Amino acid sequence: MNWSSYDTWIVLTGALCAGACALPGTFLILRRMSMMGDAISHAVLPGLAAAFMLTGSRGSWVMFAGAAVVGVLTALFTQWVNRLGKVEESAAMGVVFTALFALGLVMLVQAADDVDLDPGCVLYGSLELAPLDARLFFGTRVPRAALMLGAVFLVNLVLVIAFYKELRISSFDPELSTTLGIPAGMLHYGLMTMVAVTTVAAFESVGSILVIAMLIVPAASARLLTDRLWLTLALAVVLGAGGAALGHVGAIVVPSWFGFADTSTAGMMAVAAGAIFALCLLAGPRHGLVSRVVHRLGLALRIAREDILGLLYRLEEAGDLRRARAGEVASLMRSAIGGGRAVTRIALADLRRRGRVTLRSGELRLTPLGREDARKLVRSHRLWETYVARHFALPPDHLHPSAGRTEHYLSRDMRRAIEDEADLPKRDPHGAPIPERTNEPS
Repeated sequence: MNWSSYDTWIVLTGALCAGACALPGTFLILRRMSMMGDAISHAVLPGLAAAFMLTGSRGSWVMFAGAAVVGVLTALFTQWVNRLGKVEESAAMGVVFTALFALGLVMLVQAADDVDLDPGCVLYGSLELAPLDARLFFGTRVPRAALMLGAVFLVNLVLVIAFYKELRISSFDPELSTTLGIPAGMLHYGLMTMVAVTTVAAFESVGSILVIAMLIVPAASARLLTDRLWLTLALAVVLGAGGAALGHVGAIVVPSWFGFADTSTAGMMAVAAGAIFALCLLAGPRHGLVSRVVHRLGLALRIAREDILGLLYRLEEAGDLRRARAGEVASLMRSAIGGGRAVTRIALADLRRRGRVTLRSGELRLTPLGREDARKLVRSHRLWETYVARHFALPPDHLHPSAGRTEHYLSRDMRRAIEDEADLPKRDPHGAPIPERTNEPS
């Protein structure tokens, strides 16, 4: 692969496009308005075509003005259809953007007969040709698209920083925003204008079809990696730029694997952004599928360990230690608690490793550490049964299932609050003794 300054400018232009789109796209994700980005990216076509037909010029400011007007109108029309027509919001978006997009295509074809306008460029982009149209910038020839997208990125960045607090509050709670004197409606239409202008700036680079990927995918990927808004914005920009670089490399390398000469760089950037999203979806530290599976397995193992400790404690309490043989614990777990054999074996091995139980002559015994953990668990169980029986008047045979689930999540403070509220009960509704309070950590 031969890399040149031409390739560098393509990647830089794509990265600036992705960064400019990622900033407003993050707030679209937070507001659950991803389809609004799609709607505006298609619906601005009438504004572009009208600007061409009225002025005969492809000047940036003319395009921006036409796109901004139609972008705001798209948001207005969507809300009007939603409220006045009582149409579900996503359906309202579909009605508005398909109607405006179709109108835009008709006007675009008409405009293309009279002015220098390529519909394919608007729809699919021409990122590969961007370095050919360059301007002098501080003595260096810089692609015009990079200058435009860089300016839009800087403007979006300044606006996000300047109105960060207002955008954050209005995105998460518009009613609270209005109560605090922050005009949520104006911020909404300002965001729609930002999306519209950014979309137009990206037309020549990635086209109206692919700009939605730049608006949504990097922001959605970042959202899977963190819950902090400022970090989500930063990661969205970084992931978008990474997708641009990987996409261009893929456009150069991947087609040869399948016997093709080349492919669309903008399209491969969208594919790379999708691949990054898939990776975040799988391996995200908190919301990723793998981390969630690992968390659930860890939770299941912790519950199994605690269930075994509670079972052994009750066997000791009843003086029935003969049933505490390792071979019988699994069957007791399945019948009394519902634990599986494999999870039980892993939990037993983990308890032995942690020094909570010992195995002597085939019989399981609680160590002092294990007995203290089991005592807290049983205390939580019996306190919860006492609380539920007192406040909900349930019969005794309905108390155990609820307590069996709740016992694993009661903290020290919750146990003490229940105990104090129940006036230090000594026995649970079944007559079993409730272990006494000790100076235990939470």
